Amino acid sequence: MARRHRLFGVVGLAGRRVLGRLRTTSSKQVLLSVIGVALAVTLMTTVSGIALGLGAENAIQSEGVDYWVVPEASTASSVAVSVGSPQLGDTHAITDRLSRDERVDYATPVQTQLVTLAPEDGSTDEYVLAAGIIPPEEPTSVVGVSTEALTPGDPHYANGSYDGPRTGELVLNDAAAELLGVSAGDEVTASVGGSRAEFTVADVREGSLSSGVGPVPVALVHLSELQTMTGSTEGDLADQLLVSTDSAGVRSDIEALYPRTSVVTQTGLAVRGASTSSLPLAMAAVSLVVAVLVGVLFVATMMGLEVNADRRNLAVLSAMGYRTSSQMLLVVAETVVVATVGGVVGVVAGIGGIHLTNAITRELLGVQVALFDPVLVGYSVAVAALIGLVSSIYPAWLTWRTPTLEAMSHD
Repeated sequence: MARRHRLFGVVGLAGRRVLGRLRTTSSKQVLLSVIGVALAVTLMTTVSGIALGLGAENAIQSEGVDYWVVPEASTASSVAVSVGSPQLGDTHAITDRLSRDERVDYATPVQTQLVTLAPEDGSTDEYVLAAGIIPPEEPTSVVGVSTEALTPGDPHYANGSYDGPRTGELVLNDAAAELLGVSAGDEVTASVGGSRAEFTVADVREGSLSSGVGPVPVALVHLSELQTMTGSTEGDLADQLLVSTDSAGVRSDIEALYPRTSVVTQTGLAVRGASTSSLPLAMAAVSLVVAVLVGVLFVATMMGLEVNADRRNLAVLSAMGYRTSSQMLLVVAETVVVATVGGVVGVVAGIGGIHLTNAITRELLGVQVALFDPVLVGYSVAVAALIGLVSSIYPAWLTWRTPTLEAMSHD
């Protein structure tokens, strides 16, 4: 019990000494240590916020989808956005066969393509991720956008002749509509390479698809109409096939229909996706290492100088009965307190850095890059305390090797 009271007493004294120096600015070393840790933690918090933003990606998917069918050479990334990836063939016929299976709720191919959309007045033209699908009878959500406003089926396909009537329907998510400045009922022109087509905005829906830099502008169209624009009618190509079912036995049937494909379950997609999301983790890890190294070197140096400047006071404490071990504990506690104060300041500045980063990227790119999570507060303060603990080794060693009489004689 006495040891615990002694420990609390030393820690309390350390806190009072540090706060007293900060209030009176009597010690530049302590103030510089706080600033050094604050800068390191600010950088780490801001970069970690950006890493969180980059990691908050949603794969292209549909409500209730149980299987994604992708070409064998595709990766988990191509499941999310398959522009330029190997493609599936004969997709309308395969989808029709799967849809006739009573175990399948619905199935639709998905072709993704970056297209340029321009409003009727030609005031702007913007890149939008177009997703060509076969809308099911019962509305669902594909690529985070509802299919309700699209005519069910794919009339332009016309059993492979591609001479059926065009619906000209296009559904935009709110990000795309805001980017183009259009609303339901407006006309837009879509361009891919040298191909152009006119569409009518059938509806604008709230979208849920996002990338590492914010919401993705998305347009839903009928598959055959996008295939005609992209030159994918020969072979009836699409990037992936979404299948919604409650029966696990459907998987073997899908594999039989498409022998050179990968049939990915929801769980499998999540696991494969995690393996490709190393960039945000690497960014967070690098920011942590840099913050700790810079913080430790700076604080250790400054607090070492502080111990040297404070030798007389330490000698007085020794004369009052403070043993060397207690003085070392006092220095360790002071260093941790200094680093923690710097960490708190750094967290506040880091949150400001996240908002500033988002303001800049929103102004320049129209999207927000960074994401704030309350976990960052505890994480950053804990890292600051770790910096203080590691940094305290050097000033504690200086305290141990400086005899009391030598300290007094220097004054």
